[in-house]
Amino acid sequence: MSLSLPFCAVRVLNRDSQILSPALGSPPSPFATEIPDFLLALAAGGHMPLWKRKSLWLVLSASWFLLILLGVFPFRLEVPPGPLPGSSQSWPRWLDAAFLQSFSQSETLPEDAPQLPQASRGSSCTWGACFDTSKCKGNVLNIFVHLPAGPTTEAHRRIRDFLEGSRYYALSPAEACLHLFLPSQDHRGACGPLPPYWNGGRNHLVLSLYPAPCTRLGQAMVAEASPSLDIFRPGFDVALPYLPAAHPLQGGAPGQLQQHSPQPGATFLAVAEERGRWRTISTRASACPWGRHCEQDPGPHQTHPGETLLKATFCLIPGHRSAASCFLQALQAGCIPVLLSPRWELPFSEVIDWTKAAIIADERLPLQVLAALREMPPSRILSLRQQTQFLWTAYFSSVEKVIHTTLEIIQDRMRGASAHPSLMWNSPPGALLALPTFSTSLKDFPFYHVQQGSLPESSFSALIWVGVSGEPLLKLIQAVAGSRHCAQILILWSSEKPPPDRWPETVVPLTVIEGHRKASDRFFPYSDISTNAILSLDARSDLSTSEVDFAFVVWQSFPERMVGFLTWNHFWDEARGGWGYSTEMSNEFSMVLTTAAFYHRYYHTLFTHSLPKTLRTMADDTPTCVDVLMNFLVATVTKLPPIKVPYGRQQHQEAAPLVRGLQELVLTRKAQAAEGPGPGPEPQPLAQDCINRVAAGFGHMPLVSSRVRLDPVLFKDPVSVQRKKYRSLEKP
Repeated sequence: MSLSLPFCAVRVLNRDSQILSPALGSPPSPFATEIPDFLLALAAGGHMPLWKRKSLWLVLSASWFLLILLGVFPFRLEVPPGPLPGSSQSWPRWLDAAFLQSFSQSETLPEDAPQLPQASRGSSCTWGACFDTSKCKGNVLNIFVHLPAGPTTEAHRRIRDFLEGSRYYALSPAEACLHLFLPSQDHRGACGPLPPYWNGGRNHLVLSLYPAPCTRLGQAMVAEASPSLDIFRPGFDVALPYLPAAHPLQGGAPGQLQQHSPQPGATFLAVAEERGRWRTISTRASACPWGRHCEQDPGPHQTHPGETLLKATFCLIPGHRSAASCFLQALQAGCIPVLLSPRWELPFSEVIDWTKAAIIADERLPLQVLAALREMPPSRILSLRQQTQFLWTAYFSSVEKVIHTTLEIIQDRMRGASAHPSLMWNSPPGALLALPTFSTSLKDFPFYHVQQGSLPESSFSALIWVGVSGEPLLKLIQAVAGSRHCAQILILWSSEKPPPDRWPETVVPLTVIEGHRKASDRFFPYSDISTNAILSLDARSDLSTSEVDFAFVVWQSFPERMVGFLTWNHFWDEARGGWGYSTEMSNEFSMVLTTAAFYHRYYHTLFTHSLPKTLRTMADDTPTCVDVLMNFLVATVTKLPPIKVPYGRQQHQEAAPLVRGLQELVLTRKAQAAEGPGPGPEPQPLAQDCINRVAAGFGHMPLVSSRVRLDPVLFKDPVSVQRKKYRSLEKP
């Protein structure tokens, strides 16, 4: 019969009291003890009747079990202190953020880290427990803004103005499913009163762009700058960046990185110090540049951040919360942030994959950190620097973008499975410019064909806009329908004249859509459009089938950009102190006219649902601004210029603006006739000034100039015409 002793920490000793070598080579346990002779005889199977041995085993087992319960002998499993003999032991991969999380989030915080109370924050709150999504009809986020009592700051007023013009705004508290509260303090430092409809903070968002003590309020979500790890509630709160006091409210400055690959002899490290200053470290520095773990490297004298960071490759940022203000400085400069055991939550960490733009390192391994930075391959440095510039431009360059990102994160929580995928958040153009309401499939967007390994569609829809004069369309319809890529023709009828009863027969479907006689109707996301590619045309457009075919082939290679025939160019007017644009033919352009241009139908959704209402209203009042506004929108998304293709009737380049001006004059006179006699504004100065009004609405100038035109390979080459694919392009 096989019998076993109860499992406990006991080692067997021989009669000479010598320890038998354990299997794992562990030292003797303090609980090891000698076993009496009769137990050894029992274990050895000595001369004892069988019934006595059974009885003795039962008594001993019961006795041991009773002693363990009484705590006389502790019951524990001894774990060997070292690895198994012969097993390989590799050095921890400290660049792996997932592995380093246990090191960086140390249990004991340094003395300079603020110890904020956790109980008042409502630590048990989660998204499902403290937010009622049933109040958001159709999972659409509607927000009402509660300004703090008493005098309001300029930043608070700008936040309210931004939200009032956005798609999130609710006119009354009853229509809102989220109440945005901007906390305040009086001169004594006491927190201001709570807003009405407080309800314990449920369905409220307390927004504080700067660290403040008046944010931890009941069941409300908290969006604050650089929250400490011990009070941040993942999936419920939102971590904001630590913004400087002079951070732009709108638009914002672009990234400062001039060259993504570091130049030879460039500064290797910049170490963040107090008061936002930085200290540079040479490439061959042998001492650790921070802490007291090794000899301190004196380094050169302190310099201004703008002078240091533009040249540094890596920026070492300490882990204490007060150093969080240096994070955005490094991000804008394209200096790769190296976060040393950060004890604050990284901004928008719920959606941003910071491993693609920053390095999280253990501050207790200074020499290993420096060695790994020196050995980092140039391709990895290039990737990290490019990502810093994208994240800065997409989410952090202005206060409006920070607030917009915060609200979009909350909106994504409501969408569930239809929320932005991680690829949209972490690749251009960013989640703020990629609306998931357009489609749940990435291949339907114009930005992700390379990542998805897909190709754009091989057909397009022609959208012909008929304005006030109702010109005949027979020639244009025949030219477009003759293209082998055309899938359908849609006539957007915005003329006061009724459309004709009969239309010419075509090999593709022809549909008539009744417009509302507004310029913005041209960019409405009509459900009748069945393809991703749109050829936007005006009734006065004059194109050949070859021109249409070649322009579409070019667009297939650049589906995120506009491809057009007629161009304008913007410039800075020193005399007027503002922007202007030229309609004359020149060697440079930055806009293409939408009277004849290819673009992706996603821009219709973005134009209608993303642009502020004030800009769309301005386009309706000044139809010439529609072209400017659409080019601004596409340039904001792509950060690239449009593409120009050859056009056989370039003389119409001069005539198109004049026709537009006459059309605007007709609309102006109609408005005057409805309002009564009296002098009215001149249309052309108003049209020229629209570029400044659009630039003010965007907060910056996104247009990019180009001097390139794409032609067929044998375009106007001295070869046989039979060898040329697009022969009619060269006809006068």
